[in-house]
Amino acid sequence: MLLRRLSAALLAIATLTGVQVATAAPASAAPRVLYYDASQAQEFRAVVDQGAQIWNNRVANVRLVPVPAGRTPNIRVYADNGWPRTYTTSLGNGRWYMGREAVNDGYYQPRIAAHEFGHILGLPDRRTGLCADLMSGSSAPVSCANANPNSREAATVDANFRSSAAVPARTYVWTTAA
Repeated sequence: MLLRRLSAALLAIATLTGVQVATAAPASAAPRVLYYDASQAQEFRAVVDQGAQIWNNRVANVRLVPVPAGRTPNIRVYADNGWPRTYTTSLGNGRWYMGREAVNDGYYQPRIAAHEFGHILGLPDRRTGLCADLMSGSSAPVSCANANPNSREAATVDANFRSSAAVPARTYVWTTAA
């Protein structure tokens, strides 16, 4: 009790004499940086960059950055004529393909790129059919132009990179909605 009164009195004196009393702000960890290589993404390089920027604008605990010269990337991005798909090796690591089949069917390219990065960031497919759900993938209508993760998806990615969450290696492939 005496300690509380003494602390309160010292605070009052400090306030009256103009001394600022600061409390320590909680330290926040720097975001984990994942380097991606889009050099094999061919005509989709700009779309890959856009997909990375979408995630960078929505999450705080991880950053997707183009790989600088001399550094090994965490993520490699390719283009081919199949469906978009992702092969993860661990959380934040793997490769994905910007498949022209989905592009030719009319799917929104930035949505495809953000969706495939979502797998690398630890999110599974969620075939809800809702355009608002980025990870609903091809179950959403072809006309869906939402490339942003919803708040739940963004929160899950932030939680994945807040700790050393283990996400098993998986393969994700777009398919046509049934």
